[in-house]
Amino acid sequence: MNPYALIILVTLLFEFILGWISDLLNLSLLSVDLPEVFGDVYDAEKYRKSQAYTRMNTKFGWITSSFDLAVMLLFWFSGGFDWLDRLVRSWGGHPILTGLAFIGILILFKTLLSLPFSAFGTFVIEEKFGFNKTSPKTFIMDLVKGLVLAVVLGGPLLAGLLALFQYAGRWAWLLCWIAATLFTLFVQFIAPTWIMPLFNKFTPLQEGELKEKILAYASAVRYPLKGVFVMDGSKRSEKSNAFFTGFGKNKRIALYDTLIAKHSAAEMVTILAHEIGHYKLRHIPKNMAIGILHSGVVFYLLSLFVRERGLFDAFFMTDVSIYAGFLFFGMLYAPIEFILSIVLHMLSRRHEIEADRFASETTRTPEAFIDALKKLTAHNLGNLNPHPVSVFLNYSHPPVMERIRRIRSALSG
Repeated sequence: MNPYALIILVTLLFEFILGWISDLLNLSLLSVDLPEVFGDVYDAEKYRKSQAYTRMNTKFGWITSSFDLAVMLLFWFSGGFDWLDRLVRSWGGHPILTGLAFIGILILFKTLLSLPFSAFGTFVIEEKFGFNKTSPKTFIMDLVKGLVLAVVLGGPLLAGLLALFQYAGRWAWLLCWIAATLFTLFVQFIAPTWIMPLFNKFTPLQEGELKEKILAYASAVRYPLKGVFVMDGSKRSEKSNAFFTGFGKNKRIALYDTLIAKHSAAEMVTILAHEIGHYKLRHIPKNMAIGILHSGVVFYLLSLFVRERGLFDAFFMTDVSIYAGFLFFGMLYAPIEFILSIVLHMLSRRHEIEADRFASETTRTPEAFIDALKKLTAHNLGNLNPHPVSVFLNYSHPPVMERIRRIRSALSG
């Protein structure tokens, strides 16, 4: 068997099987009794509901991943990539336009195939457990807006990268790295004011006790607070969250309206303190630097394989092309990406613990922060007892029980 095909196939099957094992281990811990610390936010019925939510999402994930794998293998081994390549070549366009058509059709095909699963997850599972607030119109408009943004922003970037690899010679990877980095920074800069408002409404936090306490806290930790916004998360879901986005003069903290509705002012300050902690501890530039470095490595390795005939033979391709090389290299790179994702998840969990400590120490109300974490987890029907294997592979945040334990340990220390 073609060695490239073997690497890619083994990776696909390994990740698929490992995902099932991780999920089964997770389900095996659902029978654990309700932790005592959550007794004030969970009753027996709500705890059973959270366990049922985890079970249903897990089983639905099995169906989705199995379908995706089956479609991928069928398309691959039936010669689908070569068929599509010959189809777009027959249109007689410029190689860059041909590449955009090839990749665009594959993205559209995958989007359409995943649409029924996305709709089921939103309108059946989320609806059943009382989360869904998305109307069919909003669901469709989100899809349309996402596709339009992919064309408007992603299309020119992809065309530029294809052109550089087509014509720029040995330093194409370096020029692509620079172009992709500038593009990423540009999108990060405009996202809070131009992109995110396409999907949600952001309004400045109203005057009152909460804003006063937030401003007082920000002043105490010397955080240049220029914008705290309330996002209409209830437009789509009853779930709650908060996040930090953008940089420079466009950076902002966004609080879901559902979050504000269910937490006290003291709890909200600790949640915001956690987000400010990421900024003060420089987690955001660190993550950006890692991402930029990673993209440079990817582009360099891509330059070594983008025209490798054996890689195209693995997918039964008649012709070698830059655009198909992009796609096939991405699949070949998957084992490295898988290992890297584990490392990045470990780093992310460490950052979350550091931000938790920052919030607890600077607000001097660790119990309020613990209460906020408990309410947030209970409201979102979070899994209180994920298996360590699942945490190791998939979690960007530590399990809530570990976060609480660490906060209280630091308090007692």
